[in-house]
Amino acid sequence: MLEFSTLILAIVLVVLILLLFAKGVVIVQPYQKGLAIRLGTYTGQLNPGFKWVVPFITKVVKLDLRTQVINVPSQEVITKDNSPTDVDAIIYVRVMDPERAFFEVSNYRQATVALAQTSLRGIIGDMELDEILYNRDMINNRLRDILDKETDQWGVKIERVEIKEVNPIGAVKQAMTEQTAAERERRAAILKADGEKRAAILKAEGLRQSMILESEGERQSKILRAEGERQSQILKAQGEAQGLRILALGSRALDKRAVTVLSLDALQKMADGQATKIIYPFEVSNLLKQGAKFLGGDEPFEPDVIPDVELDESILGTLPDKDEIARAVDSAKSASSMSSSDEKIGEKE
Repeated sequence: MLEFSTLILAIVLVVLILLLFAKGVVIVQPYQKGLAIRLGTYTGQLNPGFKWVVPFITKVVKLDLRTQVINVPSQEVITKDNSPTDVDAIIYVRVMDPERAFFEVSNYRQATVALAQTSLRGIIGDMELDEILYNRDMINNRLRDILDKETDQWGVKIERVEIKEVNPIGAVKQAMTEQTAAERERRAAILKADGEKRAAILKAEGLRQSMILESEGERQSKILRAEGERQSQILKAQGEAQGLRILALGSRALDKRAVTVLSLDALQKMADGQATKIIYPFEVSNLLKQGAKFLGGDEPFEPDVIPDVELDESILGTLPDKDEIARAVDSAKSASSMSSSDEKIGEKE
């Protein structure tokens, strides 16, 4: 019986020892630092890993050394121009000195939030609403500098501050909405007027160019038409003159008998037809005399003395050569193509 009691007591003692040992085991994570406090006395820091401390009389406080995100609750702030506005923010903090972060302040997270709220209220109160909306970076930098300076004594580093939202309240927000709508309407009216102005300018410019091209085409057409008529009249007159010269030169070889025969032949042709005709020769006596001589009268016939004239190509006068005619044709074609292209351009515009 005694041996059984001794065995149970030994087992109980072993269990108690194991419990005491397990109670003193502390596991510190790689991103943490441990602070050991024994009977109200700070004994030192605990590095990451497996640690054992005296149980029941030693307290271990673990602090996270990673960057932490702290939300600053939204609060109503009065701006410099008396516009009530809701403002909130986000703060990124990191514990740099675990001892000061624990011993210098009761709760560094709550202290940082409270300090951020009061500092943000002071910064916003010195600015107008338009400045707040357009200068968020300046507000972020000023708030970060203020918080970093104050939290440095707590061993906490303020890495970054960001204003999340600036929300005007009630009538202020409605007035801003109406102002934005009016500004957009003003810009739309300006853009519309500018577009109409540009369209009118382009239309007038196109009409002016069209009129210029039309006038130029008409001028070129009149010039070409006049030039063609001039060339035609010159060539026609030159042909008639050459024909007359040839006829005059060829008729010099005819004697009086031939002229008489031609005259009688002309009278016969004129007398053809059913209509009654009365012909008054310009010299009837001379015509009768020449006719009597031709029919065998007694008056001796004296042939006209006609000088021998050699006929050559000079009788045709100066004629335009092939190159000159080709150049004139090419010039007319080019002018016609230019006028047609100008008309097409005018129609497109």
